[in-house]
Amino acid sequence: MAGRKPKPTKLKILEGNPGRRPLNLNEPNPLPIAPECPDWLLDDAKKEWKRLAPELERLGLLTIIDKAVFAGYCQSYAKWKAAEEFIKKNGTTYRIPKKDKSGKVVSVYIAPFPEVAIANQSLKQIRAFATEFGLTPSSRGRIYLPGDTFDDEFDKLLD
Repeated sequence: MAGRKPKPTKLKILEGNPGRRPLNLNEPNPLPIAPECPDWLLDDAKKEWKRLAPELERLGLLTIIDKAVFAGYCQSYAKWKAAEEFIKKNGTTYRIPKKDKSGKVVSVYIAPFPEVAIANQSLKQIRAFATEFGLTPSSRGRIYLPGDTFDDEFDKLLD
């Protein structure tokens, strides 16, 4: 289908339906229960799952059928973190000497480590997944949770 992908009805309701288009009241409504964390995830992916799943479940943004998509987010996060740790330790590039027939170095090429591409691709995936779950400031700013208030010290000072 051409054009923008449609937003889920629940997300439209949470955002206040700014476009005022008719809502799909027959849209599937899965239980807002967090699925089990898959055993096959990388260790850092499991940590990310355990960090975010309870809050997303509380907000009703993670449902029982979102396992694969949320696992994709967590796995991308773990790969990005591993690649960034490699880059921090080793830098972004390495030198490749070019030798002539006698073995003498005639020039040196500088090439990026594969981890640079892995980090970039993983971050793109994280952004895409994060938007789906309201994990970015802009996507979170469009969500309105009626009746759900969270008081913090800064809000109390503003009042």
